[in-house]
Amino acid sequence: MIENAIIGAGPYGLSIAAHFRNRGIPFRIFGRPMDSWLAHMPKGMMLKSDGFASNIYDPDAKFTLRQFCAERGVEYADMGTPVRLETFGDYGLAFRERMVPELEDKLVVNIQGEADGFVLQLEDGEKVESKRVVLAVGITHFEYIAENLASLPAEFVSHSYRHHDLAQFKGRNVVVVGAGSSAIDLAGLLRDAGADVQLVARATSLRFHTGPKAGGKRRSWWQRLRHPDSGLGPGLRSRFFAEWAPLFHYLPESLRIHLVRTTLGPSAGWFVKDKVMGRVPLVLGHTVESGDVQNGKVCLHLRALDGSTREILTEHVIAATGYKVNVERLAFLDSGIRSKLKCVNGTPILSSNFESSVPGLYFVGLAAANSFGPVMRFAFGAGFAAKRLTQAVLKSPVRNPASVRSSGVATIAE
Repeated sequence: MIENAIIGAGPYGLSIAAHFRNRGIPFRIFGRPMDSWLAHMPKGMMLKSDGFASNIYDPDAKFTLRQFCAERGVEYADMGTPVRLETFGDYGLAFRERMVPELEDKLVVNIQGEADGFVLQLEDGEKVESKRVVLAVGITHFEYIAENLASLPAEFVSHSYRHHDLAQFKGRNVVVVGAGSSAIDLAGLLRDAGADVQLVARATSLRFHTGPKAGGKRRSWWQRLRHPDSGLGPGLRSRFFAEWAPLFHYLPESLRIHLVRTTLGPSAGWFVKDKVMGRVPLVLGHTVESGDVQNGKVCLHLRALDGSTREILTEHVIAATGYKVNVERLAFLDSGIRSKLKCVNGTPILSSNFESSVPGLYFVGLAAANSFGPVMRFAFGAGFAAKRLTQAVLKSPVRNPASVRSSGVATIAE
């Protein structure tokens, strides 16, 4: 039996593994390295996070994004120069090679609870017993499509998570639904790929981050004091969420949930604005009420804020409508484990050390946002999660989970 198993090999899984390795904590880590970034984000995308906030974290900061770019001759700046998706993906793979050589490029297809820990079944049939399990699956499994679109046949509707190469849409008519970064990015990139694209959103206007000042003029000391920079952007609120996740955990549950839902709302990077505005037709202030297939195309029925209606006919709809955590969608977790997880709104309730109500089972990343704040939605939060979890493992003995046995194996893609 091993001490620790880490499931997932994105920024959170890799950061935790690097911290465990540094402190001599035994572990095995499983997953496709940087899978969400390399296989599910659209080619040509740029990260909304600044360069200094886009690191994967080792304890001594020996391999930051800045260092990687310097080694490869890639343009980089802490702020003001967008990080390309390809750069971040390559950085993640290089971090894996240098800092987490133990990573096993395998999927975990089933996790069952036993009296003294957990049993993991890998896709190659191997079974691994572990006292602790850390789930760092990120956004995988949590893509969200509203019911009014989810009822459409799969060939006519898809989630933005499913599209890495947009060349398939060249010459096709596409409607993107959403007003967040994913939707705005996707609409601009589809236009670049030669698609006839429209963007439909309930919002009455699109929001973009403020770009660097002309000439690179630095903000005044007063501006920096009132609106300090942080890993989540400028402002005192963002600074609090970025730096004080431990304190956020002790806020009342209802307030935490409200803040996670309403903070850092839909917006895109400043560098995307020119790709969309004036290039992509926008249908704003409209809600998609339903959709149906008519003569091989999708007819979307929209309602405006004033109650008027209109219809749009398209070949394909892409729902760039974000992600919603629901532990019931983690089919690789045995039903016995899922039934013992205490949750609120589908998200696990976590201790101050990321441990769930099932002893020895930990959640980090998006699934931990309601416990530690909006920072868990960003790679920047991986540093805090890795440090806190490492400290917890070093200080706490493994407790025995309640036996939660049942049968069945569910295949997953991390």
